[in-house]
Amino acid sequence: MAQLSYREAVAAGIAQEMERDPTVYLIGEDVGAAGGVFKATVGLLERFGPDRVRDTPISEQAIIGAAMGAAMTGLRPIAEIMFSDFLATCWDLVANQVAKTRYMTGGQVSIPLVIRTANGGGVRFGAQHSQSLENWAMAVPGLKVVAPSTPADVVGLLAAAVRDPDPVVFYEHKSLYAAKEEVPDGEHVDALGTARVLRQGDDLTIAALAAMVPRALDAADRLAAHGVFAEVIDVRSLIPLDTRTILGSVRKTGRLFTVEENPRVLGWGAEVASLAAEECFDSLDGPIVRITTPHVPLPAADALEDAAVPSVERIVETVVAGMG
Repeated sequence: MAQLSYREAVAAGIAQEMERDPTVYLIGEDVGAAGGVFKATVGLLERFGPDRVRDTPISEQAIIGAAMGAAMTGLRPIAEIMFSDFLATCWDLVANQVAKTRYMTGGQVSIPLVIRTANGGGVRFGAQHSQSLENWAMAVPGLKVVAPSTPADVVGLLAAAVRDPDPVVFYEHKSLYAAKEEVPDGEHVDALGTARVLRQGDDLTIAALAAMVPRALDAADRLAAHGVFAEVIDVRSLIPLDTRTILGSVRKTGRLFTVEENPRVLGWGAEVASLAAEECFDSLDGPIVRITTPHVPLPAADALEDAAVPSVERIVETVVAGMG
């Protein structure tokens, strides 16, 4: 087992797949010589050379357009969009071309493309560089959507994404890049569409994603000290969504709380809540509660950003109030 940071796990996951498959290559702004603006691709240019690690101009449309064309003709590109906010500048290509080509060609053309992007707040980058936008991609049929919370999941889920025949949007959380964990040695491959129960509990279910997962676990520790035992689920994959694991937990505990960094309106937890209400109504002992960021642009000021994004304290307070 190797101790890797989340950012080191990104480079390790990419290197694992580039070593295994010569059709895999990396393209994006500053991914080569600079090692990525978040230093998540350090060493890849030196290891694999400029033909397979390609720096691009500052043009998200060019990055996705080139990667889509490469995917259509037999390669497996990993395209980096530096900040998830910048997906807005190439969203026509992502939502109307990448997502729909396999369907519109009757399966004759696949798009095995991974779009990596840095997502979420916590690093004081302000409203245009801090958004949590996984719900954007979740709403587009034809895209798979992944958001890992740990270094091991970064490696395993990135490998699964690269090997998938469909386009995958892979959200890496900026505030997690320094987090460290042991990652299995050798080839590590996970499975898309699988949630993970990180903590067992009988009183309530907390479903969380990416940077909200460690906060949910901390909140569960505090709740346990007061005799309230939460089951914590790392959703990991929004499309495909592991409804069996999530709904199975809700049927067991009778309560569901989602912890979302998305703004309140149409966050991913709204879909999970809808499914739980439809499928688990007779098992519910109380209303489903969503703990979210308010529907506002995310502030850059430390105190205001911290107040907007769900905190451990807010999770605990909301659960205690909801269980009362």
